[in-house]
Amino acid sequence: MSDALLLDYNGVVVDDEPLHAEAFLATLAEEGIRLTVEAYYAEYLGLDDRACFREACRRAARPLSPGEVARLVGRKRERYLALASGSLPLVPGVAGFVREAAQSRRVAIVSGAPRSEVSFGLAGAGLSEVVEEVVACDDVPTSKPDPAGFRLALARLAARYPGPWRAAVVEDSLPGLAAARAIGAGCLMLATSHPAAALAGADLVWPSFADHGPDEIEALFHPLPGIQA
Repeated sequence: MSDALLLDYNGVVVDDEPLHAEAFLATLAEEGIRLTVEAYYAEYLGLDDRACFREACRRAARPLSPGEVARLVGRKRERYLALASGSLPLVPGVAGFVREAAQSRRVAIVSGAPRSEVSFGLAGAGLSEVVEEVVACDDVPTSKPDPAGFRLALARLAARYPGPWRAAVVEDSLPGLAAARAIGAGCLMLATSHPAAALAGADLVWPSFADHGPDEIEALFHPLPGIQA
């Protein structure tokens, strides 16, 4: 039996949702669309950049062509990387937690962020060598709560290692929790982006990884009969 620990990236590895909010809101403002920080956290957190811009422009009665979506995503990415290069805080305790987990489990990142951003953050956290798979927005056409990213990560792992498999997920967004439930995995939620009270549907809720170890999530690894090498 092989175990997969599937981690979201923003709000789970790096505590950078404020940077994403700032970059997204500033890019929308250039287009004449005003959005509050509160609305971002309530309605857009957990969506990838493509879905965020499509939804914001739909609500503003400004339908976007694929080329316009790509342009806005690129502008937002430039802003985010400029902010992140100055300071990219890690979620407390993440480096030690993931390194310890990787001693006995296969670790993958499943994120709505671009691969370039994920690679940048993993390198800064010193986790590049222990994360075996990265599924980014470049790899799947849909955003969470669609579980396509989780399924792709599991399929890639199963192609490299013999099954059967169990999986647990660590998330910070409600769409991420829904995606974890869709594949049948247990889910630990970190209250880095939402108050703990809003995450009551999770199996466990922690403020961060600080003072916690991977042994505490053993019960969250659920068998996934459909995942075989």
